[in-house]
Amino acid sequence: MTLDKLNIGDKAVIQAVNCENELRNRFYSFGMVKGSIVTVEEITLARNTMEIRIKNTKVAIRFSEAAKIDIEIVNEQ
Repeated sequence: MTLDKLNIGDKAVIQAVNCENELRNRFYSFGMVKGSIVTVEEITLARNTMEIRIKNTKVAIRFSEAAKIDIEIVNEQ
C-alpha cells in the first residue's frame, strides 16, 4: 500500500521510498525514512495535498509524491 491511500487520522510505518534521488533526499531531510511512523493530519478537499506528522514535524506533500512511499498500516489497540 502507498501513503496516498490513507485517510485523516491513519498511522503507518514507512517501508520504502521509491523515487528519484532529489526527492528521496528531500524526504530523508524530513525524517521520512524506512521505519518511521507517519500520521495523516489533514487532506485538502481536492485531494491534491496531504499534511503528515513524523515525530514532531508536520510536512505537506503532494498526493503524487505520497504515491511513491510504500507503507504498512499501524493497528492501534
